Amino acid sequence: MHRLDHPLYQEDLALVANSNVDWSVLDGTTIAVSGATGMVGTFLVDVLMHKVHAGTLDCRVLALGRNQDRARGRLPYFDDERFAFEELDVSVPGAAPKASANVVVHLASTTHPRAYATQPIATITSNVVGLQNLLEWQLATAGERGRFVFASSVEIYGENRGDVERFAEDYCGYLDCNTLRAGYPEAKRLCEAMCQAYASERGAHVYVPRLPRIYGPTLLASDTKALSQFLHKAVAHEDVVLKSEGTQTFSYLYVADAVCALLWVLTRGEQGVAYNAADERGDVALRDLATGIAQAGGSKVVFDLPDEVERAGYSTATKALLDGSRLRALGWWAHYGMDEGLARTVRMLSEIWK
Repeated sequence: MHRLDHPLYQEDLALVANSNVDWSVLDGTTIAVSGATGMVGTFLVDVLMHKVHAGTLDCRVLALGRNQDRARGRLPYFDDERFAFEELDVSVPGAAPKASANVVVHLASTTHPRAYATQPIATITSNVVGLQNLLEWQLATAGERGRFVFASSVEIYGENRGDVERFAEDYCGYLDCNTLRAGYPEAKRLCEAMCQAYASERGAHVYVPRLPRIYGPTLLASDTKALSQFLHKAVAHEDVVLKSEGTQTFSYLYVADAVCALLWVLTRGEQGVAYNAADERGDVALRDLATGIAQAGGSKVVFDLPDEVERAGYSTATKALLDGSRLRALGWWAHYGMDEGLARTVRMLSEIWK
């Protein structure tokens, strides 16, 4: 079954499509999405095309990605005149799409531990060089309605210094930049600074949602994050493997809620202000997360040690909880708690991946 045919996925799309995002901001625009075949990018494209097909949004979607064959397998819109795909590696210096766009959502990034360890240069350049390329391109082509979303991350906060329970947007924790693993959070930090620089010096209109750890039915088979590995095992009805004591406590968010938050920041947020996308129901210790997913998949949790490559890509943070009050003050809230979100994810993936 294709994900778009699954009734639960259709519910998720309708949930975001019918939310109080200010869709008028996007009417009549072309929206470019880098990293369009990733977990968040795929769901975002699906939502936009869902509204286009329903006649409730007048826009064109320009999907950007490094592999057209992969995109064709992921995004079934190539015959739709309101959709276009450009094969482009945004991390190449000077790279720019041939088309133009009013709105850009920069999602392209390596986002899982094995990639951090084996592709550390691309981890940095997909964010930093990609951001600069797309900012320059948009400023040259967008016109007056230009808006740019940079998808930042909980990783920019580094490690909790032990002085707060949750990270508000002005918090700055400890981060050892002289490590291989630092490439991802340092790239995200530099990108946020670049957004401020382009806003001040070049007049760019930049919006910055900071996303926690994301999960959902658009999960990629290649994703090696701990949560993703748990889900792969559960869907296969295999034991969920926990490669630590599992005491780490993080914020998680279902992909539909994450995309809704991103669109909320884009259409209702203040330019240049960062917003944590977080819901307290998504705060959970890793071992409890593993147990819940194992139960949903009818299996159990077993303990193992990570291999050397995995270990090099793992975050050393032990507590990274986001304070989402700033975004909630704009009216956004997460629809799915952790239990319901995980149950939906396991059910959908079990039926989509058959």
